[in-house]
Amino acid sequence: MKTWRIAISAALLAAISASANIIPAPPDPVDKVLIEKASHRLTLLSRGKPVRTYLVALGRASGPKERKGDRRTPEGLYQIDSRKADSSFHRALHITYPNAADQARARARGVDPGGDIMIHGIRNGLGWLGSLHRKIDWTQGCIAVTDGEIEEIWSLVDDGTPVEIRP
Repeated sequence: MKTWRIAISAALLAAISASANIIPAPPDPVDKVLIEKASHRLTLLSRGKPVRTYLVALGRASGPKERKGDRRTPEGLYQIDSRKADSSFHRALHITYPNAADQARARARGVDPGGDIMIHGIRNGLGWLGSLHRKIDWTQGCIAVTDGEIEEIWSLVDDGTPVEIRP
């Protein structure tokens, strides 16, 4: 009888824990992604109001992206233009960097502006790092979240959604 009660209690606890991790979708669709580099924060907005906030890791170098390979996260206005389920990282949402201003700046300097800037999860096989990945800025210029967080962002953010990256 005691073993039966323990088993029922364990099952109830597991069910409660599982349901606690389910976050309901916001009532209105996400219409903007705001990334604030100084605070290492990505916020999903709906009608100007925050509906989800995540802490992120960024490019290794500080300042706005100037050229390919500089390990900086860009700053400016972009959009989500595609998604990559088979990325080297756990899912990825591609950002439309470089925009016209980025291209003009790079052209004036005679450099390649680069590209392939994404919001993505942790490198495949390292998902066990979880939030520890945020202890340092480690990307080549992308915005990184945990695997669970990119799953949620993937489901809430449509292609075409504006992305603003602030210093």
